[in-house]
Amino acid sequence: MANTTWHRMPDRGGGAVGVGEMGEVNVNTIYVPKGKAKEYGDYALNIYTGCPHRCYYCFAPNVLHRDRETFHADVRPRKGIVEATRKRLEQGDVTDKLIHLCFTCDPYPTGHDSTPTREIIKLLKERGNHVQILTKNPADASRDFDLMDRNDWFGVTLTGATVKQEPGSTNQKKWLSRITAARHFGIKTWVSFEPVINAEWVLSCIAMHGEIFDKIKIGKLNYWLSEINWSEFGTKAEALCKERGFDYYIKDGLRAEMMHGGR
Repeated sequence: MANTTWHRMPDRGGGAVGVGEMGEVNVNTIYVPKGKAKEYGDYALNIYTGCPHRCYYCFAPNVLHRDRETFHADVRPRKGIVEATRKRLEQGDVTDKLIHLCFTCDPYPTGHDSTPTREIIKLLKERGNHVQILTKNPADASRDFDLMDRNDWFGVTLTGATVKQEPGSTNQKKWLSRITAARHFGIKTWVSFEPVINAEWVLSCIAMHGEIFDKIKIGKLNYWLSEINWSEFGTKAEALCKERGFDYYIKDGLRAEMMHGGR
């Protein structure tokens, strides 16, 4: 089963991904995702202006209409995001909701102060909400485990990418210990195998470590060419999850490839 090559497909427009606006004047906070993002949660919130992890496949710069280098280099909390979130929650209509952190950034950008993330988690929890974390920096994220409980979800993105493909990210295998730590806090755990960059690596990870995740989500690489046979990979991944009794979800894009037998 082949893995991914580095050739970008023609831009199909980022709007279909469905994310909140990132303007600095009227700061949008909690929003309802659209399109593919809807598969991850009913509500979401983006905290930072960019992400230092420099994953080559990142969709966020196109969606936000930002220069890619600026997006990766200029990483800071969105202006007024904590106070805007506080005011949004004071309206009283967002409670007992699961809020995804984050889509267009990592809630724990490596090498940056993530205090705003902690403050926002506190605000969300104080209003009776629950958080769904997705990060590539679980070491920093673990500092906030004390704020979370059995109604919250802590997740990592695992792709099987090389350091060259995700230069700002840390060693993916080392993240698994943080997942175990989250479970010890009573926090539900999940993994996003999306986008899959190394199919064999992902299948191996599911086979060896799948039991530490309460939920497994699997999705294909979009907007970039890949030599992975998605139908074959998806079929193997689903069979493995079923065999092991894992709670899993195949993203719509991958499911479509499985149904039509395409690459």
